[in-house]
Amino acid sequence: MRDPTSFLGQEYRELVDAATDWKLRVLEGPSTPWCEIDGRRVLMLCSNNYLGLSNHPKLREAAIAAIRTHGVGSGSVRPIAGTMDLHMELERRLARFKRAEASLVYQSGFATNAGLIPQLVGEGDLVISDELNHGSIIDGVRLARAERAVYHHADPTDLDRVLVGAEAHAPAYRRILIITDGVFSMDGDIAPLDRIAALGHDHGAMVYVDDAHGEGVLGPDGRGIVAHFGLGRDRVQVEMGTFSKAFGVVGGHISGSRDLVNFAYNKSRTWLLSGSHPPPVAAACLAAIDVLEQEGEHVRRLWDHTRRFKAALRDLGYDIGVSATPITPVIVGDSHRAKALSDALLDLGLFALPIVHPMVAKDKARIRTIMNAALTDEDVGFAITAFEKAGRSLKLI
Repeated sequence: MRDPTSFLGQEYRELVDAATDWKLRVLEGPSTPWCEIDGRRVLMLCSNNYLGLSNHPKLREAAIAAIRTHGVGSGSVRPIAGTMDLHMELERRLARFKRAEASLVYQSGFATNAGLIPQLVGEGDLVISDELNHGSIIDGVRLARAERAVYHHADPTDLDRVLVGAEAHAPAYRRILIITDGVFSMDGDIAPLDRIAALGHDHGAMVYVDDAHGEGVLGPDGRGIVAHFGLGRDRVQVEMGTFSKAFGVVGGHISGSRDLVNFAYNKSRTWLLSGSHPPPVAAACLAAIDVLEQEGEHVRRLWDHTRRFKAALRDLGYDIGVSATPITPVIVGDSHRAKALSDALLDLGLFALPIVHPMVAKDKARIRTIMNAALTDEDVGFAITAFEKAGRSLKLI
């Protein structure tokens, strides 16, 4: 009898042969600049922990205190018996931080996009997406029963072309949704949200921005891309984000109008049917907002390190693409070369993983580095030296 699962091993072996498989590295302790990975002490340069908050004393203490007062779990989904006072306070504080009428916290950033996008648009609607949007957006769009259009990456002129064509569609679309990443996670470039929002306003379309990599990084006090561009809520109707990166914890969220939040928590099945955040997670997220509001030095140090690191890589002759944020890709070409560079860096004590097809184009494999505010000046110098030594040994520079 034919084994119906034989394709599993076969396809995995094909991934290994093409150097496009993932080999899991195990972090043995907290996510700190110098950490233990697979029994080795290395400098971490590829985590999303931009501000080093995942091990910040205020977040740790808040999580421990919440366990004492609220336990380790909520016991239910949010709409039934899983909404605690901590969840409500977190959403109030987040809305204030975002300068929005209301916010809603989801279980993850992926759950936010997968759960909300299919509810905002459906049959008779059109969703227009940047061609390099994150996989969670792509899956959310696929779940929607709306028609789909794609515009050239970060190109408002091409977006305008798509919108003009949409206005001529017969029958007329009920709704049009424009959706874009705020910061693109593989290249580190910033969406021209000011121009996208203006086009949305001119054409009567909703604008949805996934700011997972902009929060804690862009805008005053790290408030994100909407604040970075000084945009009003009448121009960007849905600001999506995550606690899993610069906030140092876990979870997704949206901010916007009260109507948006009321609509979302009654319609999004990923929110309605998933267990709510454990009390220590909600408390740690609250503490992260406190840190961002009270300790501005973290964001400033993140950008100081970023500018120094980018300048050094360019001077060494590396291709770092069009990055304008702490995400700095070191683009080397094919996947085998990217893995060789990652291995050479690891031998030198620097942990930075390769990103290969299908996450990027086959000829654009790279080491994706992400700067961290918790690094010292000496740590940044160590990272620069490691890239110089590894690049020269492999004849990449």
